[in-house]
Amino acid sequence: MTSTLSAATPGFSRRGFLGLAAAAATVPLLAACGGGSASAGAGGSAVKFWDMPWAAPAYNDAAKKIAESYAPTGSNLKASYQTIQWNNFYQTFSSAIASKTGPAVSTGGGFQAFQFEQQGQIAYADKVVDEFKKNGMFDDFLPGVLEPFKTDKGYVAIPWQLDMRVMWYRKSLFEQAGVDVPTDWSSLLEAGKALKTIGAVGFATGAGAGNFLGNHAAIMMMVNNGGGVFTKDGELDVMNDRNVEAVEFLLELVSNGIIDPAAVSYTGDNLNAQWKDKKAAYGLTVAGLPARIGDTTGELLVASPLAGPHGDKATIVFPNNIMMYKNTPSQESSEAFLVAYMGQLKDLWQQKLMNALPVFKSITELPEFTSDPNNVKIVKEWQPIAKTFAAQGSTLNAGLAVLDGGQAINQFTQTILTGKTDAKSALQAFKSGLESTMKK
Repeated sequence: MTSTLSAATPGFSRRGFLGLAAAAATVPLLAACGGGSASAGAGGSAVKFWDMPWAAPAYNDAAKKIAESYAPTGSNLKASYQTIQWNNFYQTFSSAIASKTGPAVSTGGGFQAFQFEQQGQIAYADKVVDEFKKNGMFDDFLPGVLEPFKTDKGYVAIPWQLDMRVMWYRKSLFEQAGVDVPTDWSSLLEAGKALKTIGAVGFATGAGAGNFLGNHAAIMMMVNNGGGVFTKDGELDVMNDRNVEAVEFLLELVSNGIIDPAAVSYTGDNLNAQWKDKKAAYGLTVAGLPARIGDTTGELLVASPLAGPHGDKATIVFPNNIMMYKNTPSQESSEAFLVAYMGQLKDLWQQKLMNALPVFKSITELPEFTSDPNNVKIVKEWQPIAKTFAAQGSTLNAGLAVLDGGQAINQFTQTILTGKTDAKSALQAFKSGLESTMKK
């Protein structure tokens, strides 16, 4: 599992599996590896909950406490907790599930539930959603958060945190350049030119090894223009006019030096350094940026969403989720644990262990959350317009892992950042790369 930031920061988020079809074909059907085994399999005395290192070690300590303090009622089983590392996590899950030593409930990659659903391994969460409707938690979900997980067969998973992409800016650099924070594409271009005169980067991004923020920025600008990689029905739609217009604009930013000429090789650490060293003035990145880079100046602020040339406003979001598996000592126990665990998520934000956004409105209203005005702005202005990689559609599916984790999007972004292309050529190569991967 690679991070959008450095491995030392809590940037682990929602990465899809790299090349679903190829990976699935090469995973050996063996017992779990890499720490993926645990004592209670089907027929055991506990519901096994596998969780990932979503933040600093204190996060896993707190999550373990929540899971292991769960007090089941009636004949429901207690829960056990185990941290699964991102390194080789696909193989860990796949081989454990194949050998029936895997978890009953887990977090994991953003599209993991849909991938294992294709293999017939996922237990649908409709009864969990029904319980949410009874206890009031259903109405507590932020708008549009739960719907992407509903398929014709049922709810594939339950979202628990939102990995948002938002625009940040450094106030002092805009003041020094004497320009306002952009509100649309044209003012972004003009502000970028002014920022360049003071040696600042007007659209900070990167597409070097392990840095996916450049990919996200490219897709975000398409979506921000009413475009996207897919139609509403989930068919590839790479060459639509809105996408062409978005890539043309990105190329204009490159040609004007508003995107750093070296961005094509910038790793997460390089990009972090630009923000920390007050070189980056504006750009798309993750929530909680100041904490992630250790900036305490108070001058890194969330900007308002940009308006595209046709008035569209949108960003992208990766809804991380919790899934249940058919191999469980008790499906009722899995469901009861998941409901209870979701009900205790507030503890993680109250302890300020999470940089991602919560999925519940009640958590966004906690003083520990609202004490940061950037959090408040993200919830108010960005979350309502956020779309997934499925845009122009809305329903998630396993095929999105091909987009998110494959080489086609990396090559596409790097081609744009070099500036040695035109929009239609870049998009055509992107389309061909996706088609060839999806046919495998």
